[in-house]
Amino acid sequence: MAEIHTPVLVVGGGVTGLSGALFLAWHGVPCLLVERHPDLLIHPRARGLTPRTMECYRQVGLEPAIRAVAFAGDEFAYVPVRAATLNAEEYVTAEEPGEDDGSGASPSGFGPIDQDKLEILVRDRARKLGAEIRFGTELTSFTQDDTGVTAVITDRAGGERQTVRADYLIAADGVGSPIREQLGIGVDGPGPLYETITAIVEADLRPALRGRRLSIAYLQQPRPFTILLAHDDAGYRWVFGTGYDPEHESPDDYTEARVAEMVRAAAGLPAVDVTLHPQIPGTDAKVLAFPIAARVARRYRQGRVFLAGDAAHAVPPTGGLGANTGIQDAHNLAWKLAAATGGRAGAGLLDTYEQERRPVGLLTMEQALARFGSRMAGGDGPEPVEYAAVALGYGYRSSAVLGADGDARPLPPTELTGGPGTRAPHVPISRDDKELSTLDLYGRGFVLLAGPEGDAWASAAAGLDVPVTTYRFGVELAPAEAAAAYGIGAGGALLVRPDGFVAWRSPQASADPAAQLDHVLRTVLAR
Repeated sequence: MAEIHTPVLVVGGGVTGLSGALFLAWHGVPCLLVERHPDLLIHPRARGLTPRTMECYRQVGLEPAIRAVAFAGDEFAYVPVRAATLNAEEYVTAEEPGEDDGSGASPSGFGPIDQDKLEILVRDRARKLGAEIRFGTELTSFTQDDTGVTAVITDRAGGERQTVRADYLIAADGVGSPIREQLGIGVDGPGPLYETITAIVEADLRPALRGRRLSIAYLQQPRPFTILLAHDDAGYRWVFGTGYDPEHESPDDYTEARVAEMVRAAAGLPAVDVTLHPQIPGTDAKVLAFPIAARVARRYRQGRVFLAGDAAHAVPPTGGLGANTGIQDAHNLAWKLAAATGGRAGAGLLDTYEQERRPVGLLTMEQALARFGSRMAGGDGPEPVEYAAVALGYGYRSSAVLGADGDARPLPPTELTGGPGTRAPHVPISRDDKELSTLDLYGRGFVLLAGPEGDAWASAAAGLDVPVTTYRFGVELAPAEAAAAYGIGAGGALLVRPDGFVAWRSPQASADPAAQLDHVLRTVLAR
């Protein structure tokens, strides 16, 4: 077998794996992604991106393309309801904190796009930036040693096998994650909740809606754990899902006719015409089965293998947090792999991926379960936290952050003021007479923000052996008063990482800024 080399092998061509390939390619890291399915799934799965996820895609220039194919504009609001059937006289709104998604604290806002359409954009952008993506290709085996991973991949159509030597492997291979299983990494959490079958259906359910607007309905008919997810604004296209017992039946038992009858029962419209559509290109697979679970891997890294997305954390779909968290996993990991493979960081930086993202996985699981309880399980579950805090206000505590507050609770976006370990806040500014957000300054490398009297910081940054771009409020950036939003005075400064999180902050001037910055960067990069 011929052997090829790639810095990073990505296994899994869902939204997490594709996003990992995109972010790596944008950072200039060559990578190979393999996906066993012949093409992308048509099933929409996730139906929207949180403002934080949109910020990640904004960094790599994908936001305009996402807006261009979005199914709604800025006025979109997510509306979950509970009822016996879609035709019920009354809908019950889940008792949860106000579901403000934090759009007001971001230059990006919510991204109303279906996952199947998003994956096309991410795949195409990743390829354009140089990522190699192979569908119909399966990881057959892998081993790892101190210097890399040796994997065997197989073309499922022709049977050809190839050996890949990679410096690192990202396992984005789904809930069941054979890679996680081979590594023997256990999981924490309640575990499987139920099994579900899904179908994309076309049916005129407007008579059941009677002009009422909803995003998703959690229904009791034909059985508990049934959903109808709106797939257009007209009331014609839907995603149907319901639980089933795999010990007594299989997905094959759900014929097209049976599922159509279940859709009629869920809608409360016994005579409505129902058509099912294929969900996998090139096949007639109209009914798919998925496990719904709540669990988080006990480790996100073992040696040179990293778990991301559903391989690292499986959460109920309530709240739409799962795909967003997976994309943000990839965003966090990509800049660190770029620094490590580029010789700018020590191996310890890669340990911070687990230190930072596993607590977010646990928070995501908890809050998805909280919304599962309020929408589908009669109120049983953890206490819901404000959605915007979960989506935007989580913080990092790791060796790649200096001086983080000991309180790790997620913060509402209005309380994000540049504290170490938090997402750098969005502040409208101008640079060279161009209006932009402070978030538009971040992405390629480290950014030092200084107050109007921060000349010493700028001089110190220029002398470092790691590239750091410096901006001073009141000099390169206007207005000068914007420094206060980051918690720094006229002589203060703070360092923002490529992922837009604050690595360190000095509210006031330093007696030796060069030594302090050198220490900060050496610590963050584990050098």
